[in-house]
Order: sequence, then C-alpha cells, then structure tokens
Amino acid sequence: MKNILVPTDFSATARNAGRYALQLAEQLGAPKVIFYNAYQAPLMVDPMVPAVQLLNEDSLKKDSKEALEKFKLFVKAFCPPTCEIDTFSEYALLHNGLDAACASTGSGLIVMGITGGGLLTEKLIGSNTTSVAKHSTIPVIIVPPNARFTKIEEIMLLSDFDKADKTIPVEPLRKIIEETKAKLFVFNVEEEVDEYGVTYPSNVLGESYAVHTLLQDLAPEYHFTKNTNYMKAIDEFVLEHHIDLIITIPQKHGFIESLFTSSHTKMLAFHSHIPLMVVHK
Repeated sequence: MKNILVPTDFSATARNAGRYALQLAEQLGAPKVIFYNAYQAPLMVDPMVPAVQLLNEDSLKKDSKEALEKFKLFVKAFCPPTCEIDTFSEYALLHNGLDAACASTGSGLIVMGITGGGLLTEKLIGSNTTSVAKHSTIPVIIVPPNARFTKIEEIMLLSDFDKADKTIPVEPLRKIIEETKAKLFVFNVEEEVDEYGVTYPSNVLGESYAVHTLLQDLAPEYHFTKNTNYMKAIDEFVLEHHIDLIITIPQKHGFIESLFTSSHTKMLAFHSHIPLMVVHK
C-alpha cells in the first residue's frame, strides 16, 4: 500500500477524517499518512485596502506549517505504531494540486471529510470535496462528519452496468479488495420489465456478462433490485449487509452530490459511519 494523503482545513470535519485515515492506514498497511494543506491568499474585495497589507506568501506558508504541526499533535494519538505521520503544505488550489501532491508524496489514496454542519438541513459535500472527487485520478474516500472507523469487511460497488468494460476501474477495485480482504457486493438497479414481462432485459444481460468477466477473480456477490428509488435501495442494502464502504464510479454529473444533499440525508443520518470511495476509470 502506498501512503495516504489527507487534505485538511483544520476543521472538526477534517480532524475526524484524519482520525479515520490513520486507523484505515493500519488495516491497509500504509506506511505513512500525510496531512496536506493547500493555502491561498485571501480574496480582497475592498479596493481601498492598500496592496501592502495583503498577506505575502511567506507569511501564509508559515501559518500553514504551524497549523499543520498543531493538527499533527491532535491526531497523533490515533496513529498506529506501524505508521508515520508527515505534513505537507503548498501555495495551491486544492482541487488542482492534489494529483501532483500525491505524486510528490508517494500517495495512492486521498481521504477527505465533507463540509457542512447539519445532516438534516445542509448540503453536506463542500465544493472542494466534490471537485476533488470528480476530477482526481487518485481514489478518494469521503468520510461523513460523524463517521467512526470500522474495519472494512464488506464493500458495496454501485454499478449501472453501462459499458462495463470501459467504465469499471478494475485495478483500483482489485487493490482495495486485496488490501482489506473484504467481501465485494456488486449492486445494480434493474431496468423495468418490458411489455412481454421479461425481467432481465438483453442489454442488461450483456453488460452483466461483461461485469462478471471483469470481476470474476474477486468473487463478488451480485445483487439486483427493481426499486426505482435508488437511494432507498442503497439504504436498505447497506443495512441488510452491514456495508463498511461504498464504492461509486462518477459517470453521471451530480451523482456524488445526490448521495449527500438534504433530500438524501436519511442514508447518512442512519449510517453515518459509512464512507464513500470515488474511483475513476
């Protein structure tokens, strides 16, 4: 396992994600967890403020490093003896710099918290987390704000079986299964039956065969549902099978947000320990 990179803004949500990452590192055998802060100059909207009062980059860098050291002390108690904590800060935009930060730190996984304070009233994924999950080529685990680490033993892959050979990232999926030794469940919402009462349409059958071929060495368990309420179907499956990690492939715009917006908070409200892993092909 490579290192784990944890972007942080030093908030309570970020501290929670940091704790989760350190405990996950023990299960995965990750040698190092790097806490990363991308800092920027604040936007100045008052034209009357003299330019000389703007914070310079050296000052921002100093503040970032000091905050990271304090953050490191806070999460140190959760660090397993087999893992090392490191810090890394740079002047950058978070969503633009993470792939490069992963490359320079030898990280193969990003763990992030989600912003927002109220499960029932707020949109929970902040723009930074959403942007990173959508665009990073490195797998991203999004940790809900009240999550507590549980050993990953049951993994749920959400797949619509659409062009499976081109959309399912087999190698990252195989890697997380091998490292966690978890059982894999592949979950698909079936199409409606046709006028002849066919319950397993030919196009789904073809894609199903492709998925079986791609994932056969991982020995997954396949589950299909006709529940038209996708979120309710996921929620029920998570409960029944004690899922510890949900994996999604963000093919459709807005899907990541839809898992966490206020209209779908019941899933997190009932299962706030379940992180979401976003993996790109």
